[in-house]
Amino acid sequence: MLRLRQYKEADAETIAQWIQDKDTFMKWGGELFGEFPINGDIIADVYKNKNGLCIEKDNFYPWIAFDENGAVGHFIMRYLNGDNKTLRFGWVIVDGNIRGKGYGTEMLRLGMKYAFEILGVEKITIGVFENNSRAHACYKRVGFHDTEIVKKDPWNVVEMEILKEEYLSAN
Repeated sequence: MLRLRQYKEADAETIAQWIQDKDTFMKWGGELFGEFPINGDIIADVYKNKNGLCIEKDNFYPWIAFDENGAVGHFIMRYLNGDNKTLRFGWVIVDGNIRGKGYGTEMLRLGMKYAFEILGVEKITIGVFENNSRAHACYKRVGFHDTEIVKKDPWNVVEMEILKEEYLSAN
C-alpha cells in the first residue's frame, strides 16, 4: 500500500540516486539544481533555499511516497501567486527501478486527494516537458488535461491542470 509523508532531509540522497543520467536530471527539472550529476547535499541545500533559488518560505511542501519497502517516489506542492486555491505539483520522480508500474500514478492520486480534500484547493496545475511522454501519459491517467504549450529552452512545456469538480466526478 502506497502512502505519503513529508520529505525529510535524509531523503535527499535517495532522490539523488534515482537521477542516474542527464536526461532524467533535465526532465525532473534539474537545471534549477545546477549541473549534472546531482547529489543529496545539492537537493537538501536547494530545499533549504541555501542557493537562493527563491523557494518561497512557507510555500514549499515536498513529499515522499513510500511502501513497505521504503521510499518509491517524490514530488513537491506549492501555492501559485499567493492563491491558496491553486496548487502546483512539481519535481515529480519515481525510483527508476520501478517506473512504469503505476507508482507515479498512485503517488499523484494520493497528492490530489490531500490537496482537494484536506487543503481544499480548487485547482492543481503541473507542467511536463513535451518530450517526456511517459510522465505526460501518467498525468493524463490521474485526470490532468493540457491547457497550453509554453515555448521554453531547451524543451517546450505542456501546462496541465485538473479542477476540483473534475477530480470529484472521477472519484
